[in-house]
Amino acid sequence: MEMSRRRFTAACGLRAAAAGAVSFALARAERTGKFEVTKTDEEWRRMLTPEQYSILRKHGTERAGTSPLNGEKRPGTFVCAGCGLPLFSAETKYESGTGWPSFRQPLDDAVGTSVDRSFFMTRTEVHCRRCGGHLGHVFEDGPQPTGLRYCMNGAAMKFVPAGDRD
Repeated sequence: MEMSRRRFTAACGLRAAAAGAVSFALARAERTGKFEVTKTDEEWRRMLTPEQYSILRKHGTERAGTSPLNGEKRPGTFVCAGCGLPLFSAETKYESGTGWPSFRQPLDDAVGTSVDRSFFMTRTEVHCRRCGGHLGHVFEDGPQPTGLRYCMNGAAMKFVPAGDRD
Protein backbone atom coordinates (compact mmCIF):
# COMPACT_ATOMS: atom_id res chain seq x y z
CA MET A 1 0.00 0.00 0.00
CA GLU A 2 2.85 2.41 0.86
CA MET A 3 4.53 1.85 -2.51
CA SER A 4 1.37 2.53 -4.48
CA ARG A 5 0.79 5.76 -2.54
CA ARG A 6 4.29 6.91 -3.52
CA ARG A 7 3.68 5.99 -7.12
CA PHE A 8 0.34 7.81 -7.08
CA THR A 9 1.93 10.94 -5.57
CA ALA A 10 4.78 10.82 -8.09
CA ALA A 11 2.35 10.38 -10.97
CA CYS A 12 0.30 13.36 -9.77
CA GLY A 13 3.45 15.47 -9.52
CA LEU A 14 4.55 14.51 -13.03
CA ARG A 15 1.08 15.22 -14.38
CA ALA A 16 1.02 18.65 -12.73
CA ALA A 17 4.47 19.49 -14.11
CA ALA A 18 3.44 18.39 -17.59
CA ALA A 19 0.24 20.44 -17.40
CA GLY A 20 2.25 23.49 -16.34
CA ALA A 21 4.66 23.04 -19.24
CA VAL A 22 1.81 22.66 -21.71
CA SER A 23 0.04 25.70 -20.25
CA PHE A 24 3.23 27.77 -20.57
CA ALA A 25 3.76 26.64 -24.16
CA LEU A 26 0.16 27.47 -25.08
CA ALA A 27 0.44 30.93 -23.53
CA ARG A 28 3.57 31.64 -25.56
CA ALA A 29 2.01 30.21 -28.71
CA GLU A 30 -0.90 32.65 -28.40
CA ARG A 31 1.53 35.52 -28.97
CA THR A 32 2.66 34.49 -32.41
CA GLY A 33 3.14 36.86 -35.23
CA LYS A 34 5.61 39.03 -36.97
CA PHE A 35 7.48 41.82 -35.24
CA GLU A 36 9.35 44.71 -36.81
CA VAL A 37 12.60 43.60 -35.20
CA THR A 38 13.40 39.92 -35.66
CA LYS A 39 16.63 38.08 -35.02
CA THR A 40 17.73 34.49 -34.80
CA ASP A 41 18.07 32.95 -31.38
CA GLU A 42 21.86 33.10 -31.77
CA GLU A 43 21.75 36.81 -32.67
CA TRP A 44 19.67 37.54 -29.54
CA ARG A 45 22.14 35.54 -27.41
CA ARG A 46 25.08 37.53 -28.79
CA MET A 47 23.55 40.96 -28.25
CA LEU A 48 21.90 40.44 -24.84
CA THR A 49 23.37 39.60 -21.45
CA PRO A 50 22.42 36.13 -20.17
CA GLU A 51 19.86 37.69 -17.80
CA GLN A 52 18.36 39.88 -20.54
CA TYR A 53 18.16 36.89 -22.87
CA SER A 54 16.45 34.78 -20.19
CA ILE A 55 13.84 37.47 -19.55
CA LEU A 56 13.23 38.96 -22.99
CA ARG A 57 13.43 35.80 -25.08
CA LYS A 58 12.59 32.97 -22.63
CA HIS A 59 10.01 34.72 -20.41
CA GLY A 60 12.20 34.59 -17.30
CA THR A 61 11.91 36.86 -14.27
CA GLU A 62 14.64 38.62 -12.32
CA ARG A 63 14.73 38.31 -8.54
CA ALA A 64 12.69 40.98 -6.77
CA GLY A 65 14.72 43.96 -5.56
CA THR A 66 17.75 43.29 -7.78
CA SER A 67 17.25 45.85 -10.54
CA PRO A 68 19.08 49.17 -10.34
CA LEU A 69 16.07 50.64 -12.19
CA ASN A 70 13.99 50.23 -9.01
CA GLY A 71 15.66 53.33 -7.56
CA GLU A 72 15.76 55.34 -10.80
CA LYS A 73 13.99 58.65 -10.16
CA ARG A 74 15.41 60.99 -12.81
CA PRO A 75 13.30 62.35 -15.67
CA GLY A 76 13.68 60.21 -18.77
CA THR A 77 12.45 57.18 -20.65
CA PHE A 78 12.66 53.43 -20.06
CA VAL A 79 13.39 51.66 -23.36
CA CYS A 80 13.39 48.01 -24.45
CA ALA A 81 16.81 46.41 -23.85
CA GLY A 82 16.24 44.29 -26.95
CA CYS A 83 15.40 46.90 -29.58
CA GLY A 84 15.54 50.34 -27.95
CA LEU A 85 11.83 51.14 -28.38
CA PRO A 86 10.70 53.74 -25.81
CA LEU A 87 8.30 51.95 -23.44
CA PHE A 88 7.57 54.02 -20.32
CA SER A 89 8.00 57.63 -19.26
CA ALA A 90 9.66 58.12 -15.88
CA GLU A 91 6.64 60.30 -15.04
CA THR A 92 4.46 57.17 -14.81
CA LYS A 93 6.86 55.20 -12.58
CA TYR A 94 5.90 54.68 -8.94
CA GLU A 95 7.02 52.63 -5.94
CA SER A 96 4.73 49.62 -5.73
CA GLY A 97 6.63 47.81 -2.98
CA THR A 98 6.90 44.68 -5.14
CA GLY A 99 10.63 44.87 -5.84
CA TRP A 100 10.20 45.44 -9.57
CA PRO A 101 9.99 48.73 -11.49
CA SER A 102 6.29 49.59 -11.73
CA PHE A 103 4.44 52.01 -13.99
CA ARG A 104 0.86 53.30 -14.28
CA GLN A 105 0.86 53.13 -18.08
CA PRO A 106 3.11 52.58 -21.10
CA LEU A 107 3.80 55.08 -23.84
CA ASP A 108 1.36 55.04 -26.76
CA ASP A 109 1.84 52.04 -29.08
CA ALA A 110 4.80 50.74 -27.06
CA VAL A 111 3.63 47.40 -25.69
CA GLY A 112 1.42 44.48 -26.55
CA THR A 113 -0.24 42.02 -24.20
CA SER A 114 -1.18 38.38 -24.27
CA VAL A 115 -2.67 35.82 -21.90
CA ASP A 116 -0.06 34.01 -19.79
CA ARG A 117 -1.38 30.77 -18.29
CA SER A 118 1.91 29.56 -16.84
CA PHE A 119 2.36 28.43 -13.24
CA PHE A 120 -1.30 27.40 -12.84
CA MET A 121 -2.63 30.97 -13.03
CA THR A 122 -3.85 33.41 -15.63
CA ARG A 123 -2.05 36.74 -15.95
CA THR A 124 -1.65 39.39 -18.62
CA GLU A 125 1.86 39.32 -20.08
CA VAL A 126 3.36 42.55 -21.40
CA HIS A 127 5.79 42.43 -24.33
CA CYS A 128 7.56 44.97 -26.52
CA ARG A 129 5.36 45.55 -29.54
CA ARG A 130 8.40 45.99 -31.83
CA CYS A 131 10.56 42.95 -30.97
CA GLY A 132 8.18 40.80 -28.93
CA GLY A 133 10.51 40.72 -25.92
CA HIS A 134 8.89 39.70 -22.62
CA LEU A 135 8.85 42.66 -20.23
CA GLY A 136 6.66 41.54 -17.31
CA HIS A 137 2.97 41.54 -16.42
CA VAL A 138 0.18 44.06 -15.86
CA PHE A 139 -2.17 43.87 -12.88
CA GLU A 140 -5.34 45.74 -11.95
CA ASP A 141 -4.15 46.84 -8.50
CA GLY A 142 -2.30 50.04 -9.41
CA PRO A 143 -2.85 53.68 -8.55
CA GLN A 144 -5.32 55.99 -10.23
CA PRO A 145 -5.95 57.31 -12.77
CA THR A 146 -5.38 54.00 -14.61
CA GLY A 147 -5.71 51.53 -11.73
CA LEU A 148 -3.02 49.46 -13.47
CA ARG A 149 0.38 48.24 -12.29
CA TYR A 150 2.80 47.45 -15.10
CA CYS A 151 5.24 45.29 -13.14
CA MET A 152 8.34 45.13 -15.36
CA ASN A 153 11.64 43.30 -15.21
CA GLY A 154 14.34 45.97 -14.94
CA ALA A 155 16.80 43.84 -16.93
CA ALA A 156 14.37 43.93 -19.87
CA MET A 157 14.79 47.70 -20.08
CA LYS A 158 17.40 50.44 -20.17
CA PHE A 159 16.97 53.95 -18.81
CA VAL A 160 17.68 56.98 -21.00
CA PRO A 161 17.84 60.21 -18.95
CA ALA A 162 15.96 63.20 -20.36
CA GLY A 163 18.14 64.99 -22.91
CA ASP A 164 20.35 61.92 -23.60
CA ARG A 165 20.21 59.79 -26.71
CA ASP A 166 21.00 56.08 -26.63
